[in-house]
Amino acid sequence: MLQRFAIVLPALLLPASAALAQDEAAQAVGAAVGGIIGLLLLIIIGAIVGWLAGLIVKGHGSGLFGNIAAGIGGSILAGYVLPLLGIPIGGALGSFIAALIGAVVLILVVGLIRKAAN
Repeated sequence: MLQRFAIVLPALLLPASAALAQDEAAQAVGAAVGGIIGLLLLIIIGAIVGWLAGLIVKGHGSGLFGNIAAGIGGSILAGYVLPLLGIPIGGALGSFIAALIGAVVLILVVGLIRKAAN
């Protein structure tokens, strides 16, 4: 009886380990695709935020691509700094407003640095 169980047990575990390996591979692929989608959303929303921040801060803009870079940098900056200051960022609209504030601040700081350098 014990010998029969020793033969059946590996046969029962084999399909489970193959399914587990497929599940882990699917999770890894899903995480990679999610990361790429997140990066694309960061660029697109950062571009929109940078463009809007360039419209708000007239005279300190750095052109379209500079404002896009400021929008992406400002959104990253706001995403890290505002929660550290205890200012909650809630939902998509809150994140958008925080990114806009960060981009405006970043454009103003870059403008002041350029003004001081000249």
